[in-house]
Amino acid sequence: MELIGRDDQLDLLRRLLAEPRSHGSAVLVRGAPGIGKTALLAETAALAEGLGYRVLRTSGVEAESDIPYAGLQLVLRPLAAGATELAAPHRQALDTALGHAEAGVPDVFLVGLAVLNLLADAAAAAPVLVLADDAQWLDDATACVLAFVARRVGTEPVVIVGAARDGYRSRLNSDELTSVTLGPLTDGQATELLADRAPDLRPTAHRRLLTEAAGNPLALTELSRTLGASADPHVSRLPLTERLERAFTDRLETLPDITRSLLRIAALDDSPSLPEIYRATRQLTGMKAGTAELDPAVRARLVQVVGTELRFGHPLMRSAIHQTMPAGVRHAAHAALAAVLDEHPDRQLRHQAAAADDPEEPVAAALEDAAHRAAHRGGIAAAVTALEQAAALSEDAHRRAERLLRAADFAVELGRPETVTRLLDQALTGPLSRRQHATVVWLRGSFDEGLHSHSSGANSLTALAEEMAAEDRALALRILWSAAQLCFWSDPGPEGRRKVLQAVERMELDELDPWRLAICAYAAPIDRGTFVLDRARHAALQEGDGGRAYRMLSTASLLAGGFDLAREFSTVGGAPLRAQGRLGLLARTVGADAWSALVVGDLGAAIAATEESRKLARETSQTMMYALMTATAAKLAALRGDADSALELAEEAEEIGLPAGARPVLATASMARGLAALGAGRFEEAFGHFRRLHDPADPAFQVALRLTAVADLVDAATHCGRPAAVLPIVAELEEVATVTSAPVLHADLRLVRALLAADEDADLLFAGALSADLSAWPLIRARTRLAYGEWLRRRRRSVESRDHLRAARDMFDALGAIPWGERARRELRAAGETSRRRAPDARDQLTAHELQIVTLAADGLTNREIGQRLYLSHRTVSSHLHRIFPKLGVVSRAELRTVVSALR
Repeated sequence: MELIGRDDQLDLLRRLLAEPRSHGSAVLVRGAPGIGKTALLAETAALAEGLGYRVLRTSGVEAESDIPYAGLQLVLRPLAAGATELAAPHRQALDTALGHAEAGVPDVFLVGLAVLNLLADAAAAAPVLVLADDAQWLDDATACVLAFVARRVGTEPVVIVGAARDGYRSRLNSDELTSVTLGPLTDGQATELLADRAPDLRPTAHRRLLTEAAGNPLALTELSRTLGASADPHVSRLPLTERLERAFTDRLETLPDITRSLLRIAALDDSPSLPEIYRATRQLTGMKAGTAELDPAVRARLVQVVGTELRFGHPLMRSAIHQTMPAGVRHAAHAALAAVLDEHPDRQLRHQAAAADDPEEPVAAALEDAAHRAAHRGGIAAAVTALEQAAALSEDAHRRAERLLRAADFAVELGRPETVTRLLDQALTGPLSRRQHATVVWLRGSFDEGLHSHSSGANSLTALAEEMAAEDRALALRILWSAAQLCFWSDPGPEGRRKVLQAVERMELDELDPWRLAICAYAAPIDRGTFVLDRARHAALQEGDGGRAYRMLSTASLLAGGFDLAREFSTVGGAPLRAQGRLGLLARTVGADAWSALVVGDLGAAIAATEESRKLARETSQTMMYALMTATAAKLAALRGDADSALELAEEAEEIGLPAGARPVLATASMARGLAALGAGRFEEAFGHFRRLHDPADPAFQVALRLTAVADLVDAATHCGRPAAVLPIVAELEEVATVTSAPVLHADLRLVRALLAADEDADLLFAGALSADLSAWPLIRARTRLAYGEWLRRRRRSVESRDHLRAARDMFDALGAIPWGERARRELRAAGETSRRRAPDARDQLTAHELQIVTLAADGLTNREIGQRLYLSHRTVSSHLHRIFPKLGVVSRAELRTVVSALR
């Protein structure tokens, strides 16, 4: 039908559909109920089919919103044959998610990659349009998959268009989707619609409809049928949704009793199957129920029959029936549905639960089992709902609380703080055991790294862990791990850290236990740094851990100052996390690699890892991790000489981290600002930024990360004539060095001693610093060469200085630390030697994402393998490489390897 007043929206969708076939996009249409979203999607489908698109459809149904992947089933049904061509891990993940196979829990992101490849393969034959109506009611798993795909179709001939009601939370409400808002029709447009739909309306009814409908197309259409020629001017004004429900339910009242019963059953059923609806209606009424009994509803255009399925004319029809159904009738209808679903035990159970008036432990226990089955398939949202229903039907108070707490634990995994709070509040209305009380306290601090808890959060969590250690050591360890992480993200002070350390050591875990090592590193990175580094290489890793222990060991090594070891753990631990699609943990593992690569000076790897971790943190709703990686990107930009980007990124990170007091975020942002100033020769400004890192009263003070910025502080201080100001800090860190073997600290201190030494001692100290094994620390080696060359030139030993300055220049050029390479050139000119200009390399010509793809391609990975690693379709990888080759002036992967090897 014609879409009156929607020309702008249709033009946008026409443009998107007419884009070149190598370009995809995603749009989310938002608006009030009845505003025309469904009609706009129907018109989009017609346009797409005319352009040769393959159209795939799904629609959220309120009754199915907790069935994992219910919406995805509809999208993928026409593509079933193509699934056999997927890589084995993707095919298995998809089969398990859709209930076609039994296997381990498939991570939703691994399912997303399978769907992305399936759509990309289909789009190779003809462009694809995916339509998702009523997205606010899509099950969480389907919404996550569609959002995942929407963020990655930029280079695929795939267009995704979703529609959702205003005011509803949806995972499709992503920054990467173009947002289209449908507003009410103007008076002129509304008059045009009424003239088309109800030309015989009396003037009084016409005026009343224009006022009541307030520009809502569905209201105009439906109310015109209800009011007709006998509009009652005395009916009081109703809110729009109630008006629409009245429009639907008024027509319902004109139907025969058996037809109303059929529609009530259909409104509650989570399947459109007509045979099923007929059987349940006969069960409910004891009367004949079939096509003849349904015909009055079809003639009234309330429903339509498509094959053996019943479809409501509009989703509001279903919700109107549901909301106006008396409770007793609703319970009886659910019971009737349960009675005819013997072949579908999980669905049968949901209806049994909805039919129950009082606690029924057998049903509650069955719901709990169903929750675990749903979680096994990756349906975490369904598990939350089933456990909450089980709690409501529990006869025993302890079991009720236990089910609510399990539901809250799952809700943490979903990233739903409001659901967690509601479930915990419910649990607290009844008696709780000590362990259950401890679980409530721990779960309340499960978001934003616990930073929004009380300032004494680490202390209270430590005390709680110690209370639980004898009763439930596994829970106690998880609680203590939360306390240790708070020691990283905030600062409970020396006493708070000491308590965490004592608590984990009293648990008498094996010295090689990854949990013990990680907690020690987070709580006491200096006092236990050597202990962690000595044992981490030999840590006891359990089979089937899937990379979690490697992630813990990677960050533990990082905090202890062993960045080379941290990178080893990140590399090994990232592989299983990628294979399983556990992107939340992967964001942290890759983030540790990014920070470590940046410190040691592998800037090419740091660029790629920072980009990936930042993107994954955002995608998995890890706000503070996103802020930390944004600050890391700022630090990286400063080292690369992009001061504007460095300051912009630092500001973005600080806006997130400052209100929460996230010390690692603020410390890294301060380093970025200091490096930007240092690279530009603003030494006094740089000194101020680096000085913050060593002031315990400053929110940028972070016990472990400050150890990586000692040389930066002293470099700035000596260049602005303030070496005396840093002597107390250096003296303190010399004491720290007697406690910890942190390689980065000891390497920095060797350089710092030479920078601060008297002239008669400096030569030997510089020589000693350069004679140390710095093969794992190329950035520190280059900084030491530069500092020694500068020192020699200022002592009029120009000839001697040139070798060091030349070496420093070449090292910085190779590393990509552009400002420091230019600084070495300036020093060389002052020493009487001219330098060639630095030749741009791949890091200058490619985006971070392109650099990541190029590096993997140079390592010999195929396009499909690169796609699996980066969660892209293999066709997207091919498109990127097609654009990258001309940028780099290469025509083959062999030449590409030569280009990339120069960066390593």
